[in-house]
Amino acid sequence: MKDTPKVKIRLPLGSGVKLIFSIGIKFVFLRFNNSFQMSKIALITGITGQDGSYLTELLLEKGYIVHGIIRRSSSFNTFRIDHLYRNKDILDKRMFLHYGDLTDSSNLNRLVERIEPNEIYNLGAQSHVQVSFEVPEYTAEVDGVGTLRFLDAIKETGIMTRFYQASTSELYGLAQEVPQTEKTPFYPRSPYGVAKLYSYWITVNYREAYNLFASNGILFNHESERRGKTFVTRKISVGVSNIMLGRQENLVMGNLDSKRDWGYAPEYVEGMWRMLQADKAEDFVLSTNETHTVKEFIEESFRVLGEEVEWRGEGTNETGILHSTGKEVVCIDPRYFRPTEVDLLIGDYSKAKEKLGWEPKTTFKELVKIMVEADFKKIKENKI
Repeated sequence: MKDTPKVKIRLPLGSGVKLIFSIGIKFVFLRFNNSFQMSKIALITGITGQDGSYLTELLLEKGYIVHGIIRRSSSFNTFRIDHLYRNKDILDKRMFLHYGDLTDSSNLNRLVERIEPNEIYNLGAQSHVQVSFEVPEYTAEVDGVGTLRFLDAIKETGIMTRFYQASTSELYGLAQEVPQTEKTPFYPRSPYGVAKLYSYWITVNYREAYNLFASNGILFNHESERRGKTFVTRKISVGVSNIMLGRQENLVMGNLDSKRDWGYAPEYVEGMWRMLQADKAEDFVLSTNETHTVKEFIEESFRVLGEEVEWRGEGTNETGILHSTGKEVVCIDPRYFRPTEVDLLIGDYSKAKEKLGWEPKTTFKELVKIMVEADFKKIKENKI
C-alpha cells in the first residue's frame, strides 16, 4: 500500500468555492466565504439508484465531496438525483459524475487512481432478483466479478481507502435459521444471490489477504418512494394508488405468501456510512427483526387509502376483493413466481446496534404509508 504523504494543489472551482489541497490523499479543504471545511472524498457506484441517491444526500450533508459513477445511456436516468444535478452550487463543485461500468476494469482503475477517494460505496448492481434468472451471466459479471474488479483496483493503485460492499439478505435464500445473523450459513436461491455470494466472500478474502478496510453490509429489504417500480413494494404502492384513482383494474401478483423484512432505505444508508467509520472492518446485518408477507403489504396499502381487502380462493386462484364494492383488485399470475422461491427472510441487527449504534426507526405501517401517500399524490398530479 502507498503510505507516503502527498500534497495536491487543487484549482479554483468558482462560485466562491475553492479546493485548496489534500494531505496524504485523506481530506480536501473547502473554502466557503472565507471559512475552511475539511472534507472527505467518497466514490459511489449506483449513485442514480434508490440507495445511491439517499447516500449522496447524506454524505453531502456531512460535508463530503461525492463522486458518482453512472453508465452511459441514450436516455437520462438521473431523476433520483435531479434536485442535486440541477443545483449549481453542488454539481461539479461538491458532486461529480463520471461515466463508468463495473464490467470495465480499466475504467474502474482509472477512476480510483484519479479520484483517490477516502471511502468507496459499491452499490451498483443488476439488483432485480427475478430478472437475474433471465440474464444470469450479466448478473454474475456485474454483481460478482464487478466487486472483484473494484477490490483489485484498490489493491493495484495502492490508495488508502475504505470499501463498502452492498451485500443482500438474498444470500440466505433457503434460510437455515430464524432470524438470520452474520453467522447464519448462506443458501442463495437465484443467480442474483449466487453472484452476491461471490462478491461477499471476495470482499472478505481481500480484507484478510491484503489488509484492506472492506466491509459487507448484509441489508435486508429496504424500500422507499424512490424504489424502482418493478420491485414488488413499489409495484404495490403504485398499483393500489392507480386502482383507487380509477386508472387501473387490478394488481397482478406472484407469491403472496413470501415473507420479507422491510425497512426504510434512508435509515439503511446511514448504516452503510457507519460501517466505514468503525475502527475495524467487519460485516453487518441491517434489518428490522420483523417479517411481513406480500399479502400484508397489499392489505396495508389499501388501508392507507381507506379500503379493506378480503381474500377468496386458494393457491393461484386466490383473489383480493375490495370490501366496499366487491370488486376484484388482486389476482395471481404464475409467471411471476421465481423458479426457486425464497419464502422467509428476517434479520437480527443486534451486532449493528451494539457496535455501530444503528437501529431502524420506521415501522412497517409507517413505511407503507410513506410509499402509498407519495405515489397517490404523484399519480393524482400526473407526475408518474
